[in-house]
Amino acid sequence: MRTFSSPSLSSAGPAPAPRSPASTGQSGLWQMAGAMTLSGTIGLFVIESGQSPWNVVWLRCVFGALGLALYCWRAGLLRDTGFTRRTLLLALAAGAALVLNWVLLFSAYRHASISLATAVYNVQPFLLIGLGALVLGERPGWKRVGWSVLAFAGVLLVLPWHGTPAERHELLLGTLYGLGAALLYAFTALMVKRLRAIRPQLLALVQVTLGAVALAPFVDVSALPVTAGPWAYLVTLGLVHTTLMYILMYGAIQKLPTTSVAALSFIYPAVAILVDFVAFGQRLDPQQWLGVAAIFAAVAGVTLASRPAPTVAAAPRRNVTARL
Repeated sequence: MRTFSSPSLSSAGPAPAPRSPASTGQSGLWQMAGAMTLSGTIGLFVIESGQSPWNVVWLRCVFGALGLALYCWRAGLLRDTGFTRRTLLLALAAGAALVLNWVLLFSAYRHASISLATAVYNVQPFLLIGLGALVLGERPGWKRVGWSVLAFAGVLLVLPWHGTPAERHELLLGTLYGLGAALLYAFTALMVKRLRAIRPQLLALVQVTLGAVALAPFVDVSALPVTAGPWAYLVTLGLVHTTLMYILMYGAIQKLPTTSVAALSFIYPAVAILVDFVAFGQRLDPQQWLGVAAIFAAVAGVTLASRPAPTVAAAPRRNVTARL
């Protein structure tokens, strides 16, 4: 709303013009695209670090917590967090599921491939639908059930049906890790639904701080890097792929309608598959490509079928948890 200053305040100069909705939406698009592009490169940094999934996740949490704590402090978010005993316990439970989700997903990268793990991981919306029906009594409707069946068929198509027994075992193990990670993410999202009043940046800070503390006993200190190269990958995972990515993503979510957020989210798996091909020469066979396409089509279908009314979409969203 335009304001007018009194003559006594006119010497301070004109008030800055408010940003137009188009300008705000454009910045949100760039923020979301940047966040999803960063998400797609996480697998590369995990593999190149040379560390076990437990070590990688712990260090990501440590550096991510430092970065997010600094950001929240500078933004004044620590003055009144809005946490109660109940919401803090829910946030910690969601954080435990999210951190273990990272451990399983990073394990999937090593046993299968970034491409396959990412494709399987993207069935998480359908696991959330199932949990919502079982835990909250939500009725998914026939359309969602149909899209879920298509996603399940896609998972079957990306499963390793060829190769030596050892290769099939490794790929199957990676697929199961990816499904486990998706299930844990669905649990996280289910709990975060009850934390709408908590700022997402604070929620992320609680989650990674919990990870830094809880995973410390599982860290193999003797295996930590002794050269600068792996440390560069690990620090980047914490400060760029956690702190910066969360800031960009949550900033975009508050500026964009749900449909735009959902559409831009497909940048993440597309970049992950491209990175896997360029960096590691990983190629999917035609059957696996068909499975990936089925999963992505199902995710797009269930997202469009779940569009909220315009009045709801215009409100800032605070119940979204980072996938990675």
